[in-house]
Amino acid sequence: MGTLQQIHNWSLVHHPRWLVVLRVALGLCLIYKGITFMSNTAQAHQLLHGTILSSSSDAIIIGITWAHLLGGFLIVIGLLTRWAVLLQVPILLAAIIIMANEYGLFAAGTDLPFTSIISVLLVFFLVEGGGPLSLDNYFRLNPK
Repeated sequence: MGTLQQIHNWSLVHHPRWLVVLRVALGLCLIYKGITFMSNTAQAHQLLHGTILSSSSDAIIIGITWAHLLGGFLIVIGLLTRWAVLLQVPILLAAIIIMANEYGLFAAGTDLPFTSIISVLLVFFLVEGGGPLSLDNYFRLNPK
């Protein structure tokens, strides 16, 4: 049995039900950030202004918005959870690096603590997966 299969079997056996609430909350936070990016593009442009990414900031903002909306929805319903989380991890790590570079690690009024917590939860659910109350588990148990 491979290592990934062992991790998957362990997570199904040791997955408390409250982690489903945490997974759904994580997905809803990502959806909220996607909506925030969509409605407040000026702030996103300002954040990307001084970086190497400023030349293609429009495409990056659209990509991040749709990645958050789609990834958050998939995390909420528990479908392709690990893939959706894997899509989010580089986005959040880049956000942490850009915000820490722009404002500093301990600046007040930034989303850095929120982004850091979301990043830790993403890494957790990358290992844990969707759990027993997810569409991933349903399709695994009912292959048709």
